[in-house]
Amino acid sequence: MTSNSWRLVGLVLLGYVGCAGASELDLNLGADAVQFEAAGEIVEGIRLGGGVLDSDYRQDATIYHAQLMGTQHTSQREVGIGARWTHYDARSGDGGGLGLGGYGYVYLPNLPAVSLGGYGFYTPDVVTTSELDKGYEVGLRARYAFTPNVDGYLGLRQLDADFDDDRGSRTLDRGAQVGVRLRF
Repeated sequence: MTSNSWRLVGLVLLGYVGCAGASELDLNLGADAVQFEAAGEIVEGIRLGGGVLDSDYRQDATIYHAQLMGTQHTSQREVGIGARWTHYDARSGDGGGLGLGGYGYVYLPNLPAVSLGGYGFYTPDVVTTSELDKGYEVGLRARYAFTPNVDGYLGLRQLDADFDDDRGSRTLDRGAQVGVRLRF
């Protein structure tokens, strides 16, 4: 990805943060990848968000997404379900698609600062464009709330895409990650 592309992505995300009043920023790093996400509640229980992942795992790939989720947050759990548009720009192909998925975390009763959970999104071939046949992203995370507004986490992620080239599904990112989430 060129530096001009990174600047454009940064400006779009900063514009989103400023205009939509993002209530959450997330940054995570892995051995081969960096990901940035921003999300905000547009009405109670409905969140709009987006992000970009740049991975050098086996091949260069940049994955963009925008999502609309129904969410619920209590002192015992945090869940969300909704739709995500994902665009893949990889050496093996490019294209986008509309997928479904969500996330879920449970706060440990004896350690309320700790939550365990994960997320998953799947894009089937019936709602894809360009060279993308299907794709998915799944992850597991253990989070720790350092303050009411700052979480740190350790996680695992796998992101695969299947393009029109008949070579099957390709893993575009896989591995451990460390991240921080800020809530406003």
